[in-house]
Amino acid sequence: MEILFVLGFFLMLLVTGVSLLGVMAALVVATVVMFIGGLFALVIKLLPWLALALVAAWAYRAFCGDGRERARRKLRRKISRLERRRGY
Repeated sequence: MEILFVLGFFLMLLVTGVSLLGVMAALVVATVVMFIGGLFALVIKLLPWLALALVAAWAYRAFCGDGRERARRKLRRKISRLERRRGY
């Protein structure tokens, strides 16, 4: 069905007096705009799932991660807090 729209667009531009080079340029520009619009729509559609994956990964590492790794992160936070107090 979309091919009929493209053919109709092509024919109407030719009938109105636009050169063949202008018609081809219009088709290329329209294709690029639709491609970028489709990618933007895809990113917007997938954004909540990406946020959910980030939250799930954070929760897993925070609550179910290796005990030694959690202790190491806690120690790093404590050292960082002490360094900020002393101005290193």
